Amino acid sequence: MSRSYSVAQTRAEMVELVFPEHTNARGSLYGGRMMRWIVTVGTLAASRLSRGLVVLGSMDELDFLEPVLAGEVVQLAAAVPLVGRSSMEVDVEVHAENPATGLRRRATRASLGFVAVDAQGRPRPVGAQVVAADAEEARLQHEAQRRRERRLARLARRRAPEAEEPPPRHHLETCRVVFPEDAVVGNLMFAGRLVMDLDEVASIVAMRYARGPVVTASVDALDFVNPIRVGNLVYYRAALNHVGRSSMEVGVRVLSEDPLSGRVQHTCSTFVTMVHTDLQGRPQPLPPYEPQNEAERRRWEQAEARRRLRQARLRSVR
Repeated sequence: MSRSYSVAQTRAEMVELVFPEHTNARGSLYGGRMMRWIVTVGTLAASRLSRGLVVLGSMDELDFLEPVLAGEVVQLAAAVPLVGRSSMEVDVEVHAENPATGLRRRATRASLGFVAVDAQGRPRPVGAQVVAADAEEARLQHEAQRRRERRLARLARRRAPEAEEPPPRHHLETCRVVFPEDAVVGNLMFAGRLVMDLDEVASIVAMRYARGPVVTASVDALDFVNPIRVGNLVYYRAALNHVGRSSMEVGVRVLSEDPLSGRVQHTCSTFVTMVHTDLQGRPQPLPPYEPQNEAERRRWEQAEARRRLRQARLRSVR
């Protein structure tokens, strides 16, 4: 018989103190570290509900609304409003608190899709249902269902293989081995580790161009189309697509390789918006960027369209 819960009963929380090791040159929390914490608390809520191993399937667009500084406290709360056969929609709210003043502010909000899996990484039934206890929980379920439908449509569009082309002038490719400590349980790489590495690679490309500090402003939707296992090689390919007055778009593509067979698979792709700042966190102007060939012009035009969508989304969120 399926276990039944209200949305409130699926809630899981984490509290983290921001240490200097978690911050960038200006003393604010790295976006990649925040994303790792978000995935961790989401994993906690989903694995509790499904009573077993889960993997991250998707993460919707993420906007960092407020910088979080060293010495501040980050509170993350996750809940599961919607359950499918093996999938779960998870909402995460993140607040930052200044312990000296007690002032608390919203830092970001995330929507994630998890899949319950067995020891071999195959989907398994969640074995639980979430029933709305009141009108507010019914609203959360309705919003989660809409997000799920949009995500499935987005995944269907991304099934086609991405075209390979020469990288632009400002790019970086790095590779690392997936070790057992990179997995939560079993041999599947923890997505929280992957998103932290992804943000770091995007930051390096942005810092090299800006020749100064950068912060993560937003991350576009992430869909994990193939798993990465312990012992695989992970390739992070990042490239500068667009430069505004103080912001940059960096595209990142993640591939995995089985070193025994040589098989290479696409895991995920996304676009990260970075902002060039001074050490006080004030936006600073960037050197002008002029596309020099057809591929760079195409990247620039596509990035312009995504930038307009992000600006509209951020106005709505604020």
